[in-house]
Amino acid sequence: MRTILYLIRKEFIQIFRDKFLGRAIFAIPIVQMLILVPAVTFEIKEVNLCVVDKDLSTESRELVSKLVGSTFFKVRHATFSEREANDLLHRNKCDLILQIPAGFGKDIGKGTPTKLMASANAINAMNAQLSWAYLNGVIMDYNMNLLAREIGSRTFTAIPQIEVTNRYWYNEMLNYNFYMQPGILGVLVLAIGFILAGLNLVKEKEIGTIEQMNVTPVKKYQFILSKIIPFLIIGLIDLALGIIIGKLVFNVPFVGSMGLLFLCSTVFLIAVLGLALLISTFSGTQQQFMFTGFFFMIIFILMSGIFTPLESMPDWAQKIDLLNPVVYIMRINRMVMLKGSTLYDIRTEFVALVIFAIATTTLAVNRYRKTA
Repeated sequence: MRTILYLIRKEFIQIFRDKFLGRAIFAIPIVQMLILVPAVTFEIKEVNLCVVDKDLSTESRELVSKLVGSTFFKVRHATFSEREANDLLHRNKCDLILQIPAGFGKDIGKGTPTKLMASANAINAMNAQLSWAYLNGVIMDYNMNLLAREIGSRTFTAIPQIEVTNRYWYNEMLNYNFYMQPGILGVLVLAIGFILAGLNLVKEKEIGTIEQMNVTPVKKYQFILSKIIPFLIIGLIDLALGIIIGKLVFNVPFVGSMGLLFLCSTVFLIAVLGLALLISTFSGTQQQFMFTGFFFMIIFILMSGIFTPLESMPDWAQKIDLLNPVVYIMRINRMVMLKGSTLYDIRTEFVALVIFAIATTTLAVNRYRKTA
């Protein structure tokens, strides 16, 4: 045990002797939390709309007024030419075109069904779907007003209707920061543990100091533990810093157990640290490790569910994700922080992380060779 403590002390001295690395360890989480949490969002707060109103009736103006009054739409352009509107869409000057045909108001006055045409820029499929959903909601509201007005003018009988109330659980205000911050915490811990730990070992190979360790009686497991524990402690400190920033700056709620979150993050860190050290045993230079490390990191992050639901991925991708530790920590962070889930609720994800941590650290110890 004393040997491991001396080795850990040596690692901390070596880490903080590098001034850039020492600053980056604590600067990275601050920058990531302050920039990525509010910036990475799939919310659409403004849809640029082009209106082609060929009717210019009271009814068409009322519909346009409803769109203007919406919090989502900004009527940037109005024209009578369909060709000009399509050109604006082609040049990304607008996101959506709404064409109101001639006779729109007349048909509504007669009670005759009428049609509108909406053309959406679908290069970004999600933006197009959300824009259409927002437009459809405004038109539905406009239709209900017309129906109420028509029935009210003919009879005093109340309109039979079903009253629907809703409640959004765990994020009642639909604040996207609440969804992203737990995910960014997972990425933060991954970056600190995976990249820095692997580079640390490979750097010793490059400068030759690892040869001095190889000729000592230090056992392999002691050497690997001395590489894991310092970055495990640093990763947990950065996690705490990220949680504090999320609470103070974005007021992200923390409903569950703080101890449970740190327990799961500890297991996750051991898993990724073991994987980083395993990769570093195959790498002779920092450049080789960075190339391999970024390959794994990009796959881990993009397939983790931080941006898109796992259920939306094809079956083969969901099966591959069974070997992705970031998937499990994403679920755990969101469930514990926002839902207040207990260990029983996240038992599947926790067991998967434990298995992954045991496997990677065992492979890292067995793969490391003490050669003088």
